[in-house]
Amino acid sequence: MTGAELGLFDLTGRTALVTGGNGGIGLGMAKGLAAAGAKVMISGRNEAKNASALAALGPRAAAVAADVTVPAEVEAMVQATLDRFGGLDILVINAGINIRKAAHEASFEEWRAVLAANLDSAFLTAKAAYPALKASGRGKVIATGSMTTLFGAPFAPAYSASKGGIVQLVRSLAAAWAPDNIQCNAILPGWIDTDLTRAARAQVPGLNERVLARTPAGRWGAPEDFAGIAIFLASSASDFITGAAIPVDGGYSSTI
Repeated sequence: MTGAELGLFDLTGRTALVTGGNGGIGLGMAKGLAAAGAKVMISGRNEAKNASALAALGPRAAAVAADVTVPAEVEAMVQATLDRFGGLDILVINAGINIRKAAHEASFEEWRAVLAANLDSAFLTAKAAYPALKASGRGKVIATGSMTTLFGAPFAPAYSASKGGIVQLVRSLAAAWAPDNIQCNAILPGWIDTDLTRAARAQVPGLNERVLARTPAGRWGAPEDFAGIAIFLASSASDFITGAAIPVDGGYSSTI
């Protein structure tokens, strides 16, 4: 690969905002963006986790505490990024939660909590960031969906619905913002070893064995597996890719 081709993945001079960037998949993507040269603002409600993540991201990173379900805090989060770094080129919409209950067991309040944290927040964050992404002239949006957009999970109806909504939101943003040279794509993580899925393994008997048996890669994913896809979708290498939903699951969704 030539120097010019490698330059397609260079994020030097670009600024990224990663919601939920203080742990798990979000931190894995933030590390990749930072390694490729981007300045990175992470957001998360847990300030201790924010501080720990910053230690792993290096001197070009900063953090802001924000509840992404609250419009005023989302606006303040975006403004803090602009104040610190002077612009915004890359938005990673990653913050989210899950409540593992079948539909007949979940309350309406639990349903709404998951949709607010996962889908409402994505709309609020994208809307708040749009003026800065447009001003960049080379904006990128990466949203974290889920493999549950491809098939149902009996213990995650609200999560599955919210992540399906993420994919459709990304497609709508891609169509609306293409004239502004903003590319918008989703990633669909499979079973990744994070705090969220460690809780799932404790709650769902036999889950670990079933995941390993079905995944062609023969392992659970790691947050670090998302560094490459984040760099690709944030860089000039993906300038003609928009509205896509890309599985990152070790082949799990390709098997039956």
